[in-house]
Amino acid sequence: MGFNSNSPIFLFIAALFAGFALIYVSPLLPAVIASFAPFLTFVGAIAVIVFSLYILYKALRALF
Repeated sequence: MGFNSNSPIFLFIAALFAGFALIYVSPLLPAVIASFAPFLTFVGAIAVIVFSLYILYKALRALF
């Protein structure tokens, strides 16, 4: 196993950071679109959970 820059793991890490960004940005929305804040927080949390679990799964699979 070597370092492969074409691996989709970097895409999953980017998606993980995007989920954290959604969680961070949602309370900072202006009043006009603040009604979307709970939805964006929910989507961000789901993205963080899903991609974190997948990255852990791929790491454990690479170990064993």
